[in-house]
Amino acid sequence: MLKILIPTLMLIPTTWFAPAKWLWPLTLMSSLLIAVTSFSWFKSTSEVGWTTLNSYMATDPLSTPLLALTCWLLPLMILASQHHMSDEPLNRQRTYLTLLTSLQFFLILAFSATELTMFYVMFEATLLPTLMIITRWGNQAERLNAGMYFLFYTLASSLPLLVALLILQNTSGTLSLLTLQYMSPMGLTTHADKLWWVGCLLAFLVKMPLYGVHLWLPKAHVEAPIAGSMILAAVLLKLGGFGMMRMMLVLEPLTKEMLYPFIVFALWGIVMAGSICLRQTDLKSLIAYSSVSHMGLVVAGILVQTPWGFAGALILMIAHGLTSSALFCLANTNYERIHSRSILLARGLQVVLPLMTTWWFFASMANLALPPLPNLMGELMIITSLIGWSYWTLALTGTGMLITASYSMYMFITTQRGPLPNHLVALEPSHTREHLIMALHLLPLILLILNPQLISGWVN
Repeated sequence: MLKILIPTLMLIPTTWFAPAKWLWPLTLMSSLLIAVTSFSWFKSTSEVGWTTLNSYMATDPLSTPLLALTCWLLPLMILASQHHMSDEPLNRQRTYLTLLTSLQFFLILAFSATELTMFYVMFEATLLPTLMIITRWGNQAERLNAGMYFLFYTLASSLPLLVALLILQNTSGTLSLLTLQYMSPMGLTTHADKLWWVGCLLAFLVKMPLYGVHLWLPKAHVEAPIAGSMILAAVLLKLGGFGMMRMMLVLEPLTKEMLYPFIVFALWGIVMAGSICLRQTDLKSLIAYSSVSHMGLVVAGILVQTPWGFAGALILMIAHGLTSSALFCLANTNYERIHSRSILLARGLQVVLPLMTTWWFFASMANLALPPLPNLMGELMIITSLIGWSYWTLALTGTGMLITASYSMYMFITTQRGPLPNHLVALEPSHTREHLIMALHLLPLILLILNPQLISGWVN
């Protein structure tokens, strides 16, 4: 664990002491080395549970894929930000890189925490760098409003979690995940117990987000710079799913009674968020609402509480992390050339950027869960476990999958096909850097087809 944490911490002084000419290459190479080293966690994953254990941190089959995804994303964010940060003053570039690095540091500590108190502190700590990235480097004046939404939704939902954890500490005497899993189930019968259950999960449902408490997400995504959108879509939303899976150990007896309204909201959210996507004209907003739709499926998979549901949720979280991050990168390549997020102004780009169209096609197909990509594997496992819970769920999940296919195709055809508008003249050609970013997003997805066992840690 320390072989990743210490180099991540050392990246911060590197960004401040590196010469101006070597700032971006040095941080990119260091972060890439950390990302490659993080794959060693997969090798030491054991069937029995926790590995690389010390007093406060450990990895297990659930946290390892998410930790590797976090480390993998930092070099990609640095690559993607290089162009639009080049005009900034040097100190601001250094601050930006420091915020990205500190965000990775907090995320590693959150995913590897064995104490729920430490997990809570790190869960909240990720808020600050993200907020600073959105409000300082966002593109439009609306970014301050987006930052406020993000802050207040997250904080308002996190305070009940803090109270719930303190109550758990009083009743069980420990908040260590290593001992909580062996604790006898608590007799949760009163209305106060039910409120405690909601308190435990509310912060994670808002972070996912569940449809109904999702309004902060499209705002934050649309206003954030490219690195903010990437880390938000790929990893920060997954903190919610990860927290839900961890808390399910403690909440088990009560969940069977309490899950009905939340599963209904999640499934309804798949259809509604997908329908909203079909009428979007803002490219980033469309990708953000598609995240709400996919995360609804993950929430349903976790709440059903079957091994297949859990494994499917984990697979879909990792696959969606890579896919949505890739889509945001593609939207950013459009924005850097056209300076507009509108789909209506960016049509027929296949004529001028044919290679980019290939990446758009791959990313859109991954978004609609084309076989044999892990996206489809995760969705099918969740849908199978939901059918086992109730046959009626098939109507909503089936409709959701059809709508997902529709808006993915709509997004691809609208932006890439047809005649080129007259106002698009003298566009920059695509750069090797952009093709490298897309390859590093979509190659792991293709490689996971060959060895899906790496990210399905819950199935024995």
